Amino acid sequence: MLIEIERKFLVADPAWQNLYTSRERLRDGLLASTDGLKVRVRLYENRATLAVKTKQVGFTRAEYEYEIPMEEAEQLLALYCGDTKLAKTRYYVPYRGFTWEVDVYEGVLSGIILAEVELKHADVDVPLPAWIGREVTGEPEYKKINMLRARYSPAS
Repeated sequence: MLIEIERKFLVADPAWQNLYTSRERLRDGLLASTDGLKVRVRLYENRATLAVKTKQVGFTRAEYEYEIPMEEAEQLLALYCGDTKLAKTRYYVPYRGFTWEVDVYEGVLSGIILAEVELKHADVDVPLPAWIGREVTGEPEYKKINMLRARYSPAS
């Protein structure tokens, strides 16, 4: 079991676009979700994973992630993820010993750009780049499933 400790932020400025060292396109979908527990399939450019994540408490949650064959991941995404499918490009931006992951969403979530930083300990003091905006860690409206629901709702 891996303990995932991450903080999530809005991106306030496009300056990060000149600072990334690599990027990759990701596609994923939610297979199941209940009371904060979720099962996700994700397709990277050359591999695929199945992840089980527990409910987040503060900045942390348990994560179990396993590589699966690309063909099986494609099938799971196509057949069982419905409206929870999304695509994004993830940019890796180093800053003062940390690697920030900036996700630029496509499709129904186009226009949303979020930055996350993973930590080794919850009490680590993270230096924030000038292009980082407001912290949204733990805010329900910035969970992927809620962002998708908001975009698919008739009021949108």
